[in-house]
Amino acid sequence: MSKRVFGFSRLLLACALPATLAVSTCMAPQPVTAMKPGDNLVLKGVPEVPDAIVDEANLYTESRNAHLASWHPSRSEILISTRFADTAQIHQVRMPLGERKQLTFFRDSIINAFYQPIDGNCFVFSKDRGGDENYQKYRYDTATGKITLLTDGKSRNTGGVWSHSGNWFAFESNQRNKKDMDIYIVNPENPGSKRCLAELQGGGFAVLDWSADDKTILAVEEISINESRLWLFDVATGKKTLLAPPQTVAEKVAYRGGKFSKDNQGIYTACDRDSEFVRLTYIDLQSGRYKCLTPHINWDVEDFDVSWDGHLMAFVTNEDGLSKLRIIDLKSEKEVASPPLPVGQIGEVSWHKNNHDLGFVMETAKSPADVYSYNVKTAKLTRWTESETGGINTTEFKDASLIKWKSWDGQTISGYLWMPPARFTGKRPVLMIIHGGPESQARPGYLGKLNYYLNELGVAIIMPNVRGSAGYGKTFLTLDNGLLREGSYKDINSLFDWIAQQPDLDASRIMVMGGSYGGFMTLAIATNYADRIRCAEDIVGPSNLVTFLERTEDYRKDLRRVEYGDERDPKVRAFLESIAPRNHVDKIKKPLFVLQGRNDPRVPWQESEEMVDALKKNGTPVWFMMANDEGHGFAKKRNSDYYFYTTIMFLKDYLIQ
Repeated sequence: MSKRVFGFSRLLLACALPATLAVSTCMAPQPVTAMKPGDNLVLKGVPEVPDAIVDEANLYTESRNAHLASWHPSRSEILISTRFADTAQIHQVRMPLGERKQLTFFRDSIINAFYQPIDGNCFVFSKDRGGDENYQKYRYDTATGKITLLTDGKSRNTGGVWSHSGNWFAFESNQRNKKDMDIYIVNPENPGSKRCLAELQGGGFAVLDWSADDKTILAVEEISINESRLWLFDVATGKKTLLAPPQTVAEKVAYRGGKFSKDNQGIYTACDRDSEFVRLTYIDLQSGRYKCLTPHINWDVEDFDVSWDGHLMAFVTNEDGLSKLRIIDLKSEKEVASPPLPVGQIGEVSWHKNNHDLGFVMETAKSPADVYSYNVKTAKLTRWTESETGGINTTEFKDASLIKWKSWDGQTISGYLWMPPARFTGKRPVLMIIHGGPESQARPGYLGKLNYYLNELGVAIIMPNVRGSAGYGKTFLTLDNGLLREGSYKDINSLFDWIAQQPDLDASRIMVMGGSYGGFMTLAIATNYADRIRCAEDIVGPSNLVTFLERTEDYRKDLRRVEYGDERDPKVRAFLESIAPRNHVDKIKKPLFVLQGRNDPRVPWQESEEMVDALKKNGTPVWFMMANDEGHGFAKKRNSDYYFYTTIMFLKDYLIQ
């Protein structure tokens, strides 16, 4: 028996003494102790977190997940990203359900890793500092563990694709002027070999693939969520050539990804040309002809990968928010058998160089994201990782229900509803979580810490997909652009009406929460419909789209102006000022919790702090938490946990009572 257990047993014995003695030893009132926030957290108006909150909710903070980073080129091994301490790091897994051997040990998360494609003697990974999103590229030597910086240590460096020879790595960087994303190549064995392949204008360029002979690079230029372009770059000269649709096509086309065909005669991509949805497409490089490979699927293709021998393509469709994995034979253009998978989310599809093992990541309501593979020859599904869930039995966790309602103008809007266990009787309070983007989508999967609100507090959760959300066609995606912004607010107001008609939901107890643009929506709802909510929580959200556009990093401005409108236009500026929550703080009457990362390059911290200061002057109850070592969200576990515990307190104080 350990000394710790023995000491605990002695305490139990002391509590069994006669009552007259027990009062002075075990029964005396104990002071309430509190969890101390880290020195990195700036708190205003946030009460102390009692240890009791930590004790009752701690298990919900211990879930992990795993993401597929890269297949080893010759062995049946993978690199994954998972968290065992404070941040996600790269781990090696040498066999299905084998040991997760940690390879990197940094204070900040690693966001990707790419094995050298010939012998796997190294991999290249990306890391920023404190959430500033100025990612640097590093080479990890798999024999020695030595890590070498490949970039300048200051600029923003994103993406990355190895050449087929394994000698060069292409990526994007704003090193030249901090605004435009140019294309660079480097031999990771020799950091001094780095050179700028092409100087470009705009922040939307991303490298996609190398041709089989390594003479050409395919890249995409994103103009907006609804418009992008494909370019070919000559590796020797940097000359770029536009892959443009025929001049008779006037519509804006969005491209998602791209791969050269094995014979270098064409490009595989996913685009919405002549369609509401993004479909698999082959572009012939000689004739410029487009051929749709999935005309029968009226849903977006959101992820795909071509086998190394060019025979098969795996792709994932987003079907009303649920993922479906499909495999197509590129010669016959017919779908072949794919594994039957549970309802949930699938992504990160990646073929091993053996051309029959397909890796992917899947999560469900009962399981966090984990890595799987499917062998197309044997039809065998293999699980590679089994992430912990904090000791919580997740078998009783339920799938979400798809809900739909008519909005103010007759538009059908949808979302997902999670109901708490049946032991919670009566009308349930509602936590409404609005996604960011805005061009994103709320989708059902593993809820993580949110399961605590459902299963321990009895709070129902609704995630709406208001107009402007992805996944429902390119027309729907534009319905909130520019001067149409307020239509999405009204979608939420119509959802309030829907909630009021449900016999098991309490329309008098609704909390609105959102992150990034969802945070802006949260502030807008708190401003325009204060009488319909109990409280709200804004996570790294802008409070004024004009100042947001002026302050966000230069490489982001043009992309965001397409969505919100150009604040330099007097008419647009006047409109955005008129709807800015910070200009209407007098209308925010309900308690508000605001969270922010000090290093956020997307939504600078001033957007939150100015809102909080204005609310304080107005007398509105407001809690404020800023993490000095975070960016656009809380990536470090210790910060995320403290945010979680304080949110529980906020719900208990303002929503549940």
